Amino acid sequence: MGSHLKNILIVSFGFLLLFTAYGGLQSLQSSLNADQGLGTASLSVLYGAIILSSMFLPPILIKNLGCKWTIVVSMGCYVAYSLGNLYPSWETLIPTSIILGLGGAPLWSAKCTYLTISGNMQGKKENKEGRDIINQYFGIFFLIFQSSAVWGNLMSSLIFELADDRASITEEQLTHCGAADCPVTNVTGNSTIDIPPDSLRYTLVGSYIGVGVLSVILVAVFLDDLDKEAAQEFRDNRQPFFSVFLATFKHLRDKRQILLIPMTMYSGFEQGFLAGDYNKSYVTCALGIRYVGYSMICFGATNSISSFAFGKLSRYTGRIALFALGTVTNLSCIIALFLWKPHPDDLAVFFVFSGLWGMADAVWQTQTNGKF
Repeated sequence: MGSHLKNILIVSFGFLLLFTAYGGLQSLQSSLNADQGLGTASLSVLYGAIILSSMFLPPILIKNLGCKWTIVVSMGCYVAYSLGNLYPSWETLIPTSIILGLGGAPLWSAKCTYLTISGNMQGKKENKEGRDIINQYFGIFFLIFQSSAVWGNLMSSLIFELADDRASITEEQLTHCGAADCPVTNVTGNSTIDIPPDSLRYTLVGSYIGVGVLSVILVAVFLDDLDKEAAQEFRDNRQPFFSVFLATFKHLRDKRQILLIPMTMYSGFEQGFLAGDYNKSYVTCALGIRYVGYSMICFGATNSISSFAFGKLSRYTGRIALFALGTVTNLSCIIALFLWKPHPDDLAVFFVFSGLWGMADAVWQTQTNGKF
C-alpha cells in the first residue's frame, strides 16, 4: 500500500469515527433536545461559529500547526460537544457548540488541504494529472466518511429500541406533521412525547464520546505529517495576525472563490434541513424518535455509495452534469415534501426521501470539496 493511500485511509477512518459520534448527535438535536428549541438553537450557534471561524482560523492554524495537528486539535473540539450533550442545558450545550464551531472550519480546511497535497504528490509520482488523483482521493474519503451516518444512527436506534415505554401517535397529532408542523400553532407537543429516559441518553452519549476520543488517537498516532517543514518555516517567519486575517479576504478577488460561496452555503442548508426539519417534522413527528436513526442510515448508505460513484463518474461526465443531477433531485424532494402528508402507513416513503437526499448530498460534498 502506498504511503499516500495509507494516509487517505487514516484520515477517512478518523473522520468516520468522529462523525459517527457527531452525526448521530446532530440528527437527534431537534428531537432529543427539543425543550425550548435547545437542540435547534445549539445547531444554529454551532454553524454560526463555523462561519466566523472560517474567516481567519483555518490559515492561522494550518500554517502554524500543519494539516495533521490542525485536524487533531479540531477533532478535540467535536469531542467537547459530545461532552456537552451528557447534561444538555443552555449553560453546557451553547458553549460547547461554539467550541465545535471554532474547530469545524479548520478541520475541513485542513482535511481538504491534506487530500489535495497528497493527490498532487501522488500525481507527480505516477506522472498523472493531479486533479484526477485528487478526485479519486475525495471519492475514497467520502465513501468511508459518509458511512458514519450508518453507524452513528444505528447506535442511536438500537439503544432507543431498549426503551420500555413508547408513546403512541394519534391521528390528530399526525395532522400537525410534515409541512404543517409549525412551532407557533402546533399545540400537540408531538415532537417531545417520545423522549427516551436519561439512562439511555447517558449510554448513547457516553458511547459517542468514546468513539470520538478514538478518532483523535488514530489521527494523532498514525497520520504522516506531510507539511511539517512548511509549517515550521512559517513559524520561523511568522506574519502579523492582521496580514493573515486579510489574506483570507484577498481570495475574494478571485471570481472562482466567489462563485463557490453559494454552493458551499447551500451544502450546509440542505444538510441542516435534513438533520433538523425533516427528522423533527416528518420522522419523529409521525414515527417516533427511534426511527430517526434508521432514516439517517438510509441517507448515509446512499450517500456513501453515491460519493464513491460520483468520484469516478466526474472524470467522464464533468462536474456540471453532476451538479444538475443534485439540483433536480433536491428540488423534486422539496416539492414532494411540501405536498406530502406523512403517515406511519407510508413507512417506505420516509426512507425514499432520505435515500434521494443522500444521493444529492453526495454531489454537493464530493464535487464542491474537489473544486477547492
